[in-house]
Amino acid sequence: MPRTATLDHVTLQLCEPDDLRLSWVGRDDLLAQLEAAWLVVDERDLPMNPRLIGKPGVGKTTLAYAAARASGKPAYLFQATMDTRPEDLIVTPVVAPGGGIVYAASAIVTAMIDGGVAILDEGNRMSEKSWASLAPLLDRRRYVESLVAGIKIRAHEGFRFVATMNDDASTFDLPEYVQSRLMPTVVIDFPEPDEERAILENNLPFAKEEVLAYVTAFLARAHAADEPYTARDGVNLARYAIKRAAQRGAEAGPADLREALVRTLGVDALRHLVD
Repeated sequence: MPRTATLDHVTLQLCEPDDLRLSWVGRDDLLAQLEAAWLVVDERDLPMNPRLIGKPGVGKTTLAYAAARASGKPAYLFQATMDTRPEDLIVTPVVAPGGGIVYAASAIVTAMIDGGVAILDEGNRMSEKSWASLAPLLDRRRYVESLVAGIKIRAHEGFRFVATMNDDASTFDLPEYVQSRLMPTVVIDFPEPDEERAILENNLPFAKEEVLAYVTAFLARAHAADEPYTARDGVNLARYAIKRAAQRGAEAGPADLREALVRTLGVDALRHLVD
């Protein structure tokens, strides 16, 4: 049976927390920055609402999820898009099997009720109108209002919030009143080569040394040329090369890696080909 909560005589159907196979491999200070933002040091204090900024694929969501799990709280992930509406962020009416209306709480509202962590992923793909619906949640008021259900929902004292944001051209500029509510900013850059190698090993425990060394070297060359390729790209490159070799019953070699480089990242990536 779905979990529910009743607020002001309105029953909300709650989400289940996300259980993901993600683990943070990288700079411990980034994790510490995020954890510090969520600390409450006095009964008059409030947690902050950090935002994680970096290029797609550098591990923003992984870091947010790892921090949530480290805090011992359930994690709820909400994927923002350009089409996200205010009601999507709060409460959505849906038709029940019997024909009635059920009010479905979003991942964010479920986290508010449970005292969990809400991860708003790729938040700057979302319009200002949608952000406006979260404004009272992200200041001292710590509530949202559902016009659909006609209720005000207050956050549990254990509730924490974090937004991830891509540093690229396909996003909205956030208005000042939103930016002022999303502090501090934690910037995630490309990892160092040894960290990148550890990320690859963590995601590809079945990969041979030659594949890991090739991909690590490719990423190092790409970073030096200020290319946007990330560890996630490297994982996909290695995974496809291994799969292509497996079709022949062989281990991945230079030809497989070259083909995978073109198929996953495009011909332009050959400029950083490892000899």
